[in-house]
Amino acid sequence: MTETKTKKNKVMLSAFSIILILIFALGILSYILPIAQFNGDTIVNGSGVVRAKLSDILMSPILGFENAIDVCIFVIILGGFLAVVTKTGALETGIKVLVQKLKGRETILIPILMFIFSLGGTTYGMLEETVGFYALLAATMVAARMDTLVGASVILLGAGSGVLGSTINPFAVGAAVSALPAGIEVNQGIIIGLGALLWLTTLGISIFFVMRYAKKVQKEKGSTFLSLQEQKAMEETYGQNKETNEKAFLTGKQKLTLIVFALTFIVMIVGFIPWGEFGINIFESFTGWLTGTPLGSWYFYEAALWFLIISIIIAIINGYKEHEFVETFVNGTKDMMSVVLVIAIARGASVLMQTTHLDNYIIYNASNLLQNVPEVIFAPLNYILHVVLSVLVPSSSGLATLSTPIMGPLAANLGYSVEGTIMTFVAANGLVNLITPTCGAIMGGLALAKVEYGTWFKWAIKVVATIAVVNIIILTGAMIIL
Repeated sequence: MTETKTKKNKVMLSAFSIILILIFALGILSYILPIAQFNGDTIVNGSGVVRAKLSDILMSPILGFENAIDVCIFVIILGGFLAVVTKTGALETGIKVLVQKLKGRETILIPILMFIFSLGGTTYGMLEETVGFYALLAATMVAARMDTLVGASVILLGAGSGVLGSTINPFAVGAAVSALPAGIEVNQGIIIGLGALLWLTTLGISIFFVMRYAKKVQKEKGSTFLSLQEQKAMEETYGQNKETNEKAFLTGKQKLTLIVFALTFIVMIVGFIPWGEFGINIFESFTGWLTGTPLGSWYFYEAALWFLIISIIIAIINGYKEHEFVETFVNGTKDMMSVVLVIAIARGASVLMQTTHLDNYIIYNASNLLQNVPEVIFAPLNYILHVVLSVLVPSSSGLATLSTPIMGPLAANLGYSVEGTIMTFVAANGLVNLITPTCGAIMGGLALAKVEYGTWFKWAIKVVATIAVVNIIILTGAMIIL
């Protein structure tokens, strides 16, 4: 018992420290690798890197804030929105009512929600957009006698499974196909089929691990993976000790508030899905009057405005006075500042990568090493290469633009499947975005769920390793067969 308590009391590095250490490590690496050669003002591809000045390293977290300003604004407004909804008591009461109805069957929520999140991931790359759900799912799982780690894993592994197995996701598959040089053709049917196989196998593995852990925590509270410090934060934020035998009831205003709350997220999701990419143009002519941008072309600025408007509507429904609403909203934005800072600093690593051209150096030199290897080795090595690259460049569209123009022609010239090569990049990038500290969605979501990054890493590493092995088997088989 003493050993367990000592272990759980152990203080881990914060997310801020982990990311800052990584940024300084990247700066040091730029002095170890060869210096880039220039042809005029252009770097000779693969020749080397640009050494990071001390100012580059120190400024990268600040520039990361600038680079991630759209996400940061969205998260700040989201904090105000959640504070207004929380003040109504509708969310807390609604969760209690749901848990009462599912008494003894609460874990059924896990596979259902994970599948729904994965649908968003595989179709339009839903990942950063999930940040708004972490607080809600954390509260739900705590009320269901589980913990916030379960809530975080439902969202992250659910949506992440879909992103890893993207079928029609324009930000991963679409960006990779469009980045191919002219003359290289791909079969979209093969991409969709291979993506679906990766998606469903990854989702199945994820559900298995999450369900097993959730049932274990439900059965015995002491089996939680959270440290004592995290458990305390969970109790203070999500009211683990507020359980009561009294039956919960929703008032008329609370029911209306929950309806508006649900519609808010539905509209946000509809707004983020790039309908035009799928040939659906029904939203273009009549939905741009509110934000100036039609549904299907929304991103974080439009979503931030939408949540601000709905916050005001919910305040009106519940009869809040102007000063009461403003005070509640502003206090909610304050609660999000730690999340915003984590997201900004995480983006700083990508900024430094671009400054030093380390990303270009790795991809060009790795592609040369892959030129003379057989198919059975090409897929695993290509997967590992993109795992490394994805830690440094977590953006799927950014990495697609960097990698595909090099790896696509290489695969075609060797007579290997271009479709398999594209899905290798997509799967590797999706795998890394389940666990990397350079992904703002992970760091922001975990901060909302009151789960330290170190805790998430230690719990999720077995899941991620299992997924990686299955991914490599599927992709290697595809390279041989196709």
